[in-house]
Amino acid sequence: MGNKLTKSDNLSLVPKNLLGDIRSLIEETRSAVATTVNAGLTALYWRIGKRINEEILEGKRAGYGEEIVSTLSQQLSVEYGSGFAAKNLRHMLKFADTFPDKGIVSTLWRQLTWSHFKEIMYLKDPLQHEFYAAMCRAEGWSVRTLRKKIDSMLYERTAISKKPEELAKKELAELREEDRMSPDLIFRDPYMLDFLNLKDTFSERDLEAAILRELESFLLELGVGFTFVARQERMVIDNEDHYLDLLFFHRKLRRLVAIELKLGRFKAAYKGQMELYLRWLEKHGIEEGETSPLGLILCAEGSHEQIELLELDRTSIHVAEYLTELPPKQVLARKLRTAIEAAKAQLEQRNEENA
Repeated sequence: MGNKLTKSDNLSLVPKNLLGDIRSLIEETRSAVATTVNAGLTALYWRIGKRINEEILEGKRAGYGEEIVSTLSQQLSVEYGSGFAAKNLRHMLKFADTFPDKGIVSTLWRQLTWSHFKEIMYLKDPLQHEFYAAMCRAEGWSVRTLRKKIDSMLYERTAISKKPEELAKKELAELREEDRMSPDLIFRDPYMLDFLNLKDTFSERDLEAAILRELESFLLELGVGFTFVARQERMVIDNEDHYLDLLFFHRKLRRLVAIELKLGRFKAAYKGQMELYLRWLEKHGIEEGETSPLGLILCAEGSHEQIELLELDRTSIHVAEYLTELPPKQVLARKLRTAIEAAKAQLEQRNEENA
């Protein structure tokens, strides 16, 4: 009587590479189908919202829109389920109203889910809608990451929020249409470094060591695209040793990013030091296909008048504050609003002087 083959014996007859290849095909197809279904549903929700909006605009009397939504939801819920309840129809209305340009939204719904759009469309500022949608697409944020970015007021912490609306729209359009990332979309101010768990008193070396210890978290705060290159990068200039605190590379910008860490307020002398490092890197550090390096000076506190007088916003050097403890959100929001207003006023004054 012959021995029966067990299930495990049968499995051993299947070549591992065959099983692995078929698993990959199944997973890839599942993912592609899920993406296609998501894009189809999101497109449907936009078209429904647009059509209801058109109907409401035709109605003249007050309350007509709410009547339409209520009546529609009752009928559609019976036929197609709770996904078309009144609350969801209002989401669709808001969606079409927030993203009225079909050409723009159709490129986004291929990569963003309906949940992404629901997070974005209830933000107050139209530029926030454009910023978070473009960054989600460019950096592949999950819904959870998007929520964290919004909660940390990322838009308000980027230089793009301090620019005139037309210039901001232009940079966001370049990101959306050409996948062209600018430094103003990448650098933040301030940087949230509460994850370092530093005590009240610490040295620059303590700060650097804490960043390297929590490098993954620091990279997340810097943003997608940064790669760590070196710490204490040695530069020999006039037979003297100079050391750059941290050196990174940004893949989309194709540029080295030199970072200097400072404990106190920004000082004008830091600009000269960073310029020296950047010129050295440009001569000895960059490779073919890369463009000139950028500098980021992280200080515990900015010196806004010195930064303005030095016109650092016209250079490749960026200055930003870092926070080792998170302030209450209202305090942070007030501080960022003040910074945005001051920056815009400064730009307007400079434009008037140059006119």
